[in-house]
Amino acid sequence: MKNEMETRQLDILRAIVEEYVATDEPVGSKAISKRRGLGVSPATIRNDMAQLEDAGLITQPHTSAGRIPTNKGYRVFVDKLASIKPLSNSERRAIETFMESAHDLDDLLIRTVKFLSQLTKQVAVVQYPDSEKVVLAGTSNLVRSSQEHATSLAPILEALEEQVVLLRLLSDAKESIEVRIGEEQPERNLKTTSLVKMGYGHGAVGILGPTRMDYQNSMAAVDAVAKYIGRFLNG
Repeated sequence: MKNEMETRQLDILRAIVEEYVATDEPVGSKAISKRRGLGVSPATIRNDMAQLEDAGLITQPHTSAGRIPTNKGYRVFVDKLASIKPLSNSERRAIETFMESAHDLDDLLIRTVKFLSQLTKQVAVVQYPDSEKVVLAGTSNLVRSSQEHATSLAPILEALEEQVVLLRLLSDAKESIEVRIGEEQPERNLKTTSLVKMGYGHGAVGILGPTRMDYQNSMAAVDAVAKYIGRFLNG
């Protein structure tokens, strides 16, 4: 019975994360019951939400009935619930079409940051292989993101202007996806953001955005692009 309840609570956490990412609105038990088909009553969902709140995974931003994920909730989502889903055929074709006409490494990496920022609606960052050169694109996406950035946008933009900060962001990137959420970010001015990064050979690629980001799509995009750059360099 306990395992069944834990599984259901994880399903509810998934629903809250996905609904909040999609709508930028607190998520209530009625919405979960109506859209998710969990087979339990709104009262049971409310009870499970109370336990998720006690565990620090969701919080009530104001007096509405809705809840939003905490950074701890996002971490559980990424670790237990999110998978690197394969890109659709159209997304994969878009990557190949956009990048295969690159003339050289400079052209490829400039195309990469532009494409990633467009695909994810986040800030994209790419480090050159065996180099301290970093390029980024999409800082304007921060301005269009959730109001949670309203008071902290200036320090984020300031941090992103520093080449050394960008290098530290991508340092130690492995050839597998890594996600840093909120307070896990080592840079003081970036603790309201999340970073998805992955290494390719001797370089790295990543996206940075609000903690309320679509982690699954972001992870899929970074994974696909990093692997494409790796194939380009090896080919």
